[in-house]
Amino acid sequence: GRVADTLVCAYPNAGLPNEFGEYDESPEHMAGLIAEFASAGLVNMVGGCCGTTPAHIRAIAEAVADKAPREIPQIERHTRLSGLEPFVITKETNFVNVGERTNVTGSARFRKLIKEGDFGTALNVARQQVENGAQIIDINMDEGLLDSEEAMVTFLNLVAAEPDIAKVPIMIDSSKWTVIEAGLKCIQGKGVVNSISMKEGEEAFIEQAKLVRRYGAAVVVMAFDETGQADSFKRKTEICARSYKLLTEEVGFPPEDIIFDPNIFAVATGIEEHNNYGVDFIEATGWIRENLPLVHVSGGVSNLSFSFRGNEAVREAMHSVFLYHAIQRGMDMGIVNAGQLAVYNDLDTELRELCEDVVLNRRDDATDRMLEAAERWKGEGGQKREADLTWRTWGVAKRLEHALVHGIADYVEEDTEEARQAFDRPLHVIEGPLMDGMNVVGDLFGSGQMFLPQVVKSARVMKRAVAYLMPFMEKEKEEQGLSGYSSAGKILMATVKGDVHDIGKNIVGVVLQCNNFEVIDLGVMVPAAKILETARQEKVDIIGLSGLITPSLDEMCHVAAELEREGMDVPLLIGGATTSKIHTAVKIHPNYARGQAIYVTDAGRAVGVASKLMSENGRDPYFADIRSEYVDIAAKHAAGRGGQKRTALAAARANAFRSDFAGKPPVAPKTSGLSVFDDFPLEDLVPLIDWTPFFATWEIKGRYPAVLTDNRYGPAAKALYDDARRMLDEIVEGKLLTARGVASIWPANAAGDDVRIFTDESRSLELATFHTLRQQMTRTAGGRANVALSDFVAPEGSGVDDWVGGFAVTAGHGEDELAARYARDNDDYNKILSQALADRLAEAFAEKLHQIVRKDLWGYAADETLSAEDIIAEKYQGIRPAAGYPAQPDHTEKDTLFRLLDAERLTGIQLTESRAMLPGSSVSGLYFSHADSHYFGVGKIERDQVEDYAARKGWDLAYAERWLAPILNYDPARVEAAE
Repeated sequence: GRVADTLVCAYPNAGLPNEFGEYDESPEHMAGLIAEFASAGLVNMVGGCCGTTPAHIRAIAEAVADKAPREIPQIERHTRLSGLEPFVITKETNFVNVGERTNVTGSARFRKLIKEGDFGTALNVARQQVENGAQIIDINMDEGLLDSEEAMVTFLNLVAAEPDIAKVPIMIDSSKWTVIEAGLKCIQGKGVVNSISMKEGEEAFIEQAKLVRRYGAAVVVMAFDETGQADSFKRKTEICARSYKLLTEEVGFPPEDIIFDPNIFAVATGIEEHNNYGVDFIEATGWIRENLPLVHVSGGVSNLSFSFRGNEAVREAMHSVFLYHAIQRGMDMGIVNAGQLAVYNDLDTELRELCEDVVLNRRDDATDRMLEAAERWKGEGGQKREADLTWRTWGVAKRLEHALVHGIADYVEEDTEEARQAFDRPLHVIEGPLMDGMNVVGDLFGSGQMFLPQVVKSARVMKRAVAYLMPFMEKEKEEQGLSGYSSAGKILMATVKGDVHDIGKNIVGVVLQCNNFEVIDLGVMVPAAKILETARQEKVDIIGLSGLITPSLDEMCHVAAELEREGMDVPLLIGGATTSKIHTAVKIHPNYARGQAIYVTDAGRAVGVASKLMSENGRDPYFADIRSEYVDIAAKHAAGRGGQKRTALAAARANAFRSDFAGKPPVAPKTSGLSVFDDFPLEDLVPLIDWTPFFATWEIKGRYPAVLTDNRYGPAAKALYDDARRMLDEIVEGKLLTARGVASIWPANAAGDDVRIFTDESRSLELATFHTLRQQMTRTAGGRANVALSDFVAPEGSGVDDWVGGFAVTAGHGEDELAARYARDNDDYNKILSQALADRLAEAFAEKLHQIVRKDLWGYAADETLSAEDIIAEKYQGIRPAAGYPAQPDHTEKDTLFRLLDAERLTGIQLTESRAMLPGSSVSGLYFSHADSHYFGVGKIERDQVEDYAARKGWDLAYAERWLAPILNYDPARVEAAE
């Protein structure tokens, strides 16, 4: 059942029954387990079930006597569906794709499979729908020659056994109530009934609605009454309003679980009365969303193009055009083929215009023109320097050392084989010349004579040598039972749940492997349970956690707490861009008393820390030093936090930044709507690459291009740069990565610290709201302002029209495949190099798209003539701040941006639950055009602003504090305790 807003009860058995059907769990052990639930604030009522005795109940009562019951939060009303996984539809959710191909009336292939009893292949149809992006799957078995009830039950029971299908909610689709009810008895989680209506009168409608609610499902309500289906705007709105009143007032149906289907009918049929069907649906959608609170609007999109059966290109174009306009009016769900939706802006210009004429009924001859044209879319020079090979005349051990130090992999297999012939066992090659060579690498790196890119190249050589020897070692092990070589220690590494960035983690892993540590890399978005499970199974000596975005800090605290709860004491290394020694000392360290959390600043220090943890002297002296340092850090932090009081929010707003909208009036954009850039030319991005952060990724300090001639870093930087340029040429020429982006500009005005986005230039209907945060640092009289991003947008009531833009870009499609290719070749150097270049191309794409917006799409700087260097240095008018960065630290603002841009569908970028973007090489943000706009950092904020922000976002205070934790100027736990 629901646990978010109801009482949570725990009545466990006294263990599992033994072979005699009896229960062996002792009262003390059972009470201890329940006490954990109570201490964690998870339960309201506890007790016992099978096998419990009065002694059990007594022990449980004593264990929870001093524990507070779970506080029941006020949960914002959203449509909450589920398969095996929850699916919550909020204002920020993008358009919900309901997969249509598991429908015997809509798919000839699916019908054939079901009629032939080939349910196994039919399951593949459902699986493909989910893989292609369907968030709900619509299942319909209404066919005259089928036993629809039996087919529905059989198929749903099979779906339940397929986790990759059953993870999404099920929409049970039938015109027969008996089939719907049979399906409701099968599905797990919370599904959707499609559909009920008033075609048989109000009494039957109410009875079915009550049963749907009893089964715990949401419902699609067709615009259909006693006189037939609604085909006009008037009929659609009247029936939906009447249905809404009956459902909410007489049945008590939650309005957020009502989905109206105002009937999508075919257009371009040749019958004049049908010409306005598309417009009627779109207009009715807008009326429903404005007048019937909390409901959703859906429809069977394929019905629209029924006249063009067999011409898939035209049908896809019509669907794309229809959805583009319907979604803007509020259609937020649709039964579509998730794998066959054309991108609106990618449509042929002529075809798009013809489709819009038909869908929007713009011309009397629209159908004739479409029919005439439809057939056309049916079916559809430097010289290479000679290398100095003198070293090839040396002895094999010295050759291997040279290859390792210089990262030369060309001869490693033949040299390794020669060494294998010279030693008694292949293991001796690893423990001898190979480790000797890596020790030289480690010494040079430790003394600052080698740098990270060179070390990663060395690791590539070592990996290839070991990979060559492994078959010989396995054979020897089988034949003689001999043991393998021992590592310096076993380390598990993972990027935490919700986060997708792993370049830094990969570099650390390579450096550790170079120093004879065995590394188990779990990859990205790894949940705590997986980390703990693997740590136990593999008996690891150290766990390393990485994260780039601020929500990862909370997840690291959770992992530490889980390690503590499970009684583990494995040292925990913390690293990543957002992590810090203060956060580790104040937040993570207190959660892990049994073990120790240790902050590691970079790859160069990881080896030293790991070596101390594995030293012969033991880790206790090192732990004692760390704990003493962290106690001191925490004490200083506690003393200072809140000591430097910030300006009250009201005073900060009074000292807001005043942009000059009179002297520098906003410029109206040249274009409106979404501008989609699919497969953007990579060669156009290369000139805008900012190479300075690229070198920083490899821990080479200095600005480009000066770093190439730096006395210390120059040779390593130059070699790295040459390798990067070579790989960049391969990526561009081979189109190994794909760049996709979307941008839009919307009418906007500021409302206090919020920025309201409107549907059109009439500014009568709000489309969305962006929430901004304001600086609260104390300013001297007449000094600097307390800035918020909303200050750069003309306020409501000023009489000044303004606009705000948004964008999302990625260069990461193909990144994982490219990295995997290098990983298969044991080539960590090129793997990390490819990931770093994908990141740089994404940032370059963000700059390029901003230039296109400034000069063309918006046009407020149409005459701009800046060099690539000037663009990288941001010497242009306007800014593009990103959510999660200093000017707007709240990552959840991406939700609104992605919904407005339809970014997931148009670019393939997905948001994780922590609002990281996947692929990782992606950038998104807002555009502010005003000449006074500038970048700034919000800095620390006080509780009054957090409370205000939470109220504006519709959050509770604790939820706001979670997302804003890094910028709070107070300790929520201390405030709560004081209260």
